[in-house]
Amino acid sequence: MKITYKVLSLLLVLVTLVAGCSNAGKEEVASNVVEYTLTSGMDNGQMVYIGVGGGIDGVKNPMLSAYVGDLVRITLTSGEGVEHNISFPDFNSTSANVVGKGSSTMIEFAVDKGGKFSYFCTIPGHRQAGMEGKFEVSGQAVAAVPTSEAQGSFTGATGPIVVSGASATGADIVRDPTELPTPLPRREPQTVRIDLEAVEIEGQLADGTTYTYWTFNSKVPGPFFRVRVGDTIEVHMKNLTNSTMPHSVDFHAVTGPGGGATMTQTPPGEETTFTAKALNPGLYVYHCATPMVAQHIANGMYGMILVEPEEGLSPVEREFYVMQGEVYTTEAFGSTGHLTENIQALLNEDPEYLVFNGAVGALTEQKPLKANVGETVRIFFGVGGPNFTSSFHVIGEIFDRVYEQASLTSPALTNVQTTTVPPGGATMVEFGLEVPGRYILVDHALARLQRGLAGFLIVEGPENPEIFNGTPVPGSGH
Repeated sequence: MKITYKVLSLLLVLVTLVAGCSNAGKEEVASNVVEYTLTSGMDNGQMVYIGVGGGIDGVKNPMLSAYVGDLVRITLTSGEGVEHNISFPDFNSTSANVVGKGSSTMIEFAVDKGGKFSYFCTIPGHRQAGMEGKFEVSGQAVAAVPTSEAQGSFTGATGPIVVSGASATGADIVRDPTELPTPLPRREPQTVRIDLEAVEIEGQLADGTTYTYWTFNSKVPGPFFRVRVGDTIEVHMKNLTNSTMPHSVDFHAVTGPGGGATMTQTPPGEETTFTAKALNPGLYVYHCATPMVAQHIANGMYGMILVEPEEGLSPVEREFYVMQGEVYTTEAFGSTGHLTENIQALLNEDPEYLVFNGAVGALTEQKPLKANVGETVRIFFGVGGPNFTSSFHVIGEIFDRVYEQASLTSPALTNVQTTTVPPGGATMVEFGLEVPGRYILVDHALARLQRGLAGFLIVEGPENPEIFNGTPVPGSGH
């Protein structure tokens, strides 16, 4: 019997040891660590994650993999200095932002379900600009855990609402419509230097309301450039060190890939340059062409360049520079405080604001156009967009001449009431002033007046009752 008890005791010890080893094995499997290192970068104008080391070395937006029960550890380093992060929303894990070239961050999370998922950067526009990869998990879920929705999606059924935040004050980003170079004298072709600087700035969108604009040279639109056909433009594109995005420029006046955008994808703190010959006279739009291109344009990165024909333009007393654009905010039109961009609304082509020269009231309360009776005015008008076509009209005036689609070498249309200008397009209109008063610049899709799209042309001088006479009465919509 003593032997039997000894045997039983030995068996119990063995069972305990086996059970302990079994439990230890499960814990080891559960704590298996899978590590990846990624760096941010640019590839053919796209923002990307680039794999570092192992089988993903050098791979753009590499496929990452793991097993259910693994602990995943991701290290992200900024390769180009642009602010980024990395998010695995299905596992409720988002890293801190990396800011500045060479900075790093790390996240880790337990993998509790199998399937195919996405990882991406949550900074607005970066996912759309290319920063998205796939994450594949093998195995069955260890517990029923509801998956989270992708971050950044707008799910409000009632749409944007007016937010009454604390009144905010920002920088004046409005380009004065008189801020443009004078006509060029007759001369031989020469090289003209063009300096552009990408500036991300909190600007005044409306009374009490600010927005983070992306600009050329701190204003919307960017500078108006004036060259002569046959000139060579030497473009210098700078990007401030505190920018959160790379920026670039595409000149519609340039003959060559990307209009220069392929040579000017410029990270924060750097400068790029290219030269191009102005072959075709006309009035042309330029804009940022860094992905997502529409986002950069909507945030204010557009302007115009005039390529004068050899003989120049006919003289006029006044010239003005006006551009139409859209602003897409999460908060409804009329909100106060600092507003945020809404990428989904941009993709849906559903702006909250439509503006001339960057802001509500830009050309009414702030910097209206001014002229005198007897003068002829010329308006260089363009649409930055990025989405809406304009039906440009001046209430109470008729365009004596319209250079349709900004073709300066085609015969001008005469006696035109309203002219159509597509996004990324332009026109030049001229008309004489016979009667004093306030004339309103509009897009004749007139509901857009309610979203900020109006400007004033204020004309001073003697009355002209032979042309216009009567007694004003209240209640006019103009």
